Amino acid sequence: MSTETDTKVQAEPRESFGKGFARRLRAAGKIPAVIYGHGTDPVHVALPGHQMSLLIRRANVVLELDVAGNTQLTLVKDVQKDPVHQVIEHIDLLVVKKGEKIQVDVPIVVVGEPFAGTIVNLDAPSVALEVEATHIPEHIEVDVEGLEDGTHITAAELTLPRGATLQTEPDVLVVAISTPAGSASDETEEAAEEAAADEAAGE
Repeated sequence: MSTETDTKVQAEPRESFGKGFARRLRAAGKIPAVIYGHGTDPVHVALPGHQMSLLIRRANVVLELDVAGNTQLTLVKDVQKDPVHQVIEHIDLLVVKKGEKIQVDVPIVVVGEPFAGTIVNLDAPSVALEVEATHIPEHIEVDVEGLEDGTHITAAELTLPRGATLQTEPDVLVVAISTPAGSASDETEEAAEEAAADEAAGE
């Protein structure tokens, strides 16, 4: 039995189009979608709304669609949402094959705590990788534990999953460690200097 977060999804073929039909589809708890790629004609389907809303929280999720008894691997390529209500209006699905290499943007996740008094600046929230379609990493971890002010981590220094190839320029800055302006230590020094100046003036 499949669960709501299972990547096996029942897709219903649809032949009706237009905003009115799409609205009725969403009212019934389903999401209109189109499957395309690999030189095939676009296939229009309806997907289970609640299951898809959970699945698309994961970056680059690959779905195993059952379309009228035929299994099709697809990558969630684009999700269109209502800008006000954030309701999913439409999903674009790209056909992928096992063993095929594709390019995807993979999110960066920072772990650990840098040296006391410093902060982490995430300059690149994601990097482009070429990976096998059925082995897309959910994210790339960057460990900043104990790193000091002035430390820079570039795309070339990331630890990539086996079989992944970096497509982002190697010298792109991903993470930088810095001391925030007006930090507690700075304020303490300024206060001490002001006190010394006042004392000197008093003399």
